[in-house]
Amino acid sequence: MGLFTYKAVDNRGRYHTGKLDAANESDLENRVNRMGMDLIRCKFLEDKKHVTGRGQIRRIDLINFCFHMEQLTRSGVTILDGLVDLRDSVEQASFRTIIAKVIEDIESGKKLSEALAEHPKVFDEMFVNLIAAGEASGTLPEVFLSLNNMIKWQDELITTTKKLLIFPAFVGTVILFVIGFLMIYLVPQLVDFIEGIGSTLPFHTRMLISTSDFFVNFWYLFTVIPVFLALLLKGLATISLDVRYQLDSFKLRVWQIGPVLKKIVLSRFANFFGMMYKAGIPVLQCIEITERIAGNVAIRNALSKAREDIQGGVGVSTSFQNTGLFPPLVVRMIRVGETTGQLDQALMNVSYFYDRDIKDSIDKVQALIQPTMTLFLGSILGWVMLSVMGPVYDSISNLQF
Repeated sequence: MGLFTYKAVDNRGRYHTGKLDAANESDLENRVNRMGMDLIRCKFLEDKKHVTGRGQIRRIDLINFCFHMEQLTRSGVTILDGLVDLRDSVEQASFRTIIAKVIEDIESGKKLSEALAEHPKVFDEMFVNLIAAGEASGTLPEVFLSLNNMIKWQDELITTTKKLLIFPAFVGTVILFVIGFLMIYLVPQLVDFIEGIGSTLPFHTRMLISTSDFFVNFWYLFTVIPVFLALLLKGLATISLDVRYQLDSFKLRVWQIGPVLKKIVLSRFANFFGMMYKAGIPVLQCIEITERIAGNVAIRNALSKAREDIQGGVGVSTSFQNTGLFPPLVVRMIRVGETTGQLDQALMNVSYFYDRDIKDSIDKVQALIQPTMTLFLGSILGWVMLSVMGPVYDSISNLQF
């Protein structure tokens, strides 16, 4: 796949120039012809064969990809023609290059799922397995529709997660900066004034001065060392599975935030599992795939234990109950779905249950965190004011007129 400049003429005799991605000159000529023009000359500019990173692919591009393919396959358009039309309409060059490579692979005899599997950073394992299941069952339009809805839901879930984490992080950062300003800059400016009053300083004022001295002398304990420890912990989590397990377990236990993060992970699991099971993928394979995309080692280990129980003959609902992750209500919903043969619907109901619970939990966390942090900051400011103004008031009260 490469980038070409071209010069072409339309039916009215007008000349047009531009740039297009194409596999070769013949492919470029076909693309120009579909635009209603005849190619006059072209020039190869750049090889883009290896542009496959997902870092450049936006979620909206995947949503448009699934929507486009769902509409065309449902209308009876062949997969190859649908991909060619999509390639010509995609604006992002990196994604257009990937689609062109998928077209080449299909033309060489590969299935759509096999061609997509060549780009794991763009189309993950669950995406590829769902496409493969749709190919086997002849339900590709339904699979593309499900993927489209799933990616939209995932985008909303990511937004919800950011909403949960960004607000406390922002407010906490502001509070740290305010405390740092008070203790490192403002209080030292007032120390000479306070001590010059001459009266015996109260205990809370001496505590303020000592705290300020500690911040001034050991400021790196609150700046450099936390950053260093965070980077060290991140590095250890990368190379040690045990460290990552402990870190992920701790995330699920963080006050107020941990339970919500747990619900988000389990909601993703139930949604992905339900989609794959509905597409005809076996239960054990569904759990195995969701283990790898769970995003949390503690959750992944629990799901692995559940999969082992199912392999040993234990029911799905009982296996999930044994993990200790799912509340009784959710386990009961899964048990009903297992009994009635509608496990996929039960799992989607679980996902819906968690979605509503997540939104309510985030609202409660924000409603709790905001006044808590405001009260904490107000207490710090009140302490500073009382420690500074208290000696002044006592000194004025002791004046003899």
